[in-house]
Amino acid sequence: MYSSMAKTAVLILDNIRSVENTGSIFRTAEGLGVSKIYLVGTTPAPVDRFGRKRSDFAKVSLGAEETMDWTYVKGIKEVIEELKSQNFQVISLEQNEKSKNLKEFKSENLFALVVGNEVEGVSKDVLDLSDEIVEIEMKGKKESLNVSVAAGIALFELLKIT
Repeated sequence: MYSSMAKTAVLILDNIRSVENTGSIFRTAEGLGVSKIYLVGTTPAPVDRFGRKRSDFAKVSLGAEETMDWTYVKGIKEVIEELKSQNFQVISLEQNEKSKNLKEFKSENLFALVVGNEVEGVSKDVLDLSDEIVEIEMKGKKESLNVSVAAGIALFELLKIT
């Protein structure tokens, strides 16, 4: 059964390169009931450096940027430390020797999902700060998914109530 009422999720986007990916993640996160999105480093924001709304972002997010709570931060370490101090379980989505299968993983009621850069993924430093690492089992020849697709799948699975 799916319900976002019993769990609180926040999302940390670490150095995402593409405005289209970020906008798509906003739309998915808003639809699934994510509480807040932290934009880290080079991750595009819904507004430009002058505070003007970005039409390229809005085109993909379809208004989710208007209702989604978000904050831009330069560094991720402080965000993770703050969330941990509030009893959030920090989960990174990454293929790693320590990764657990997402389908078999049960998140805590308070969790933060970290998704990383489209090319490099989640950095080793962030993986070391994470409480858990999960990955989406791949069955085809491709070993990864687009970051916005992967974030949506992971959020949907982590927000399930069993």
